[in-house]
Amino acid sequence: MDSTAKSELFLSVIQANKGIIYKVAHSYCADAEDRKDLVQEITVQLWKSFDRYSDAYQYSTWIYRIALNVAISFYRKENRRKPISEPLSDGILYFPDARITDELDENIGFLQQFISELKELDKALMLLYLEEKSQKEIAEIVGITESNVATKIGRIKQVLKQRFSTLKA
Repeated sequence: MDSTAKSELFLSVIQANKGIIYKVAHSYCADAEDRKDLVQEITVQLWKSFDRYSDAYQYSTWIYRIALNVAISFYRKENRRKPISEPLSDGILYFPDARITDELDENIGFLQQFISELKELDKALMLLYLEEKSQKEIAEIVGITESNVATKIGRIKQVLKQRFSTLKA
């Protein structure tokens, strides 16, 4: 494939899947400038690995895997410099067009906060789980077994459930 065709294909793949990149960036960065940097770094890494893409996977699976790996590395590096102490303001669960009650809106805010406080891998698992990815897809993206995905998600749900129960006490 010549470089023009490669560039055009890459741009069309990124355009079709840009929501994944932005969702991952929102999940790992509270600061708008950091999110821009992360989106740029994810895009660069996708370009660098585009020649190694295997059509055995969907583009979305490939993008999630790279985006999450880059985001986790970025998060670790940024976390050493400045810890994120506030919940994500407009993270993965904000639906501006939905008509939801104040209580539900508040619960979504708590859920965003609780997810933002999880370890990097757990946060990635919840992001994919909330995207309604299958256990097989999640396992392929994060590089663990399907049974490990199920176990970890079950444990994370328990942790989140306990966190919510302490709010009502």
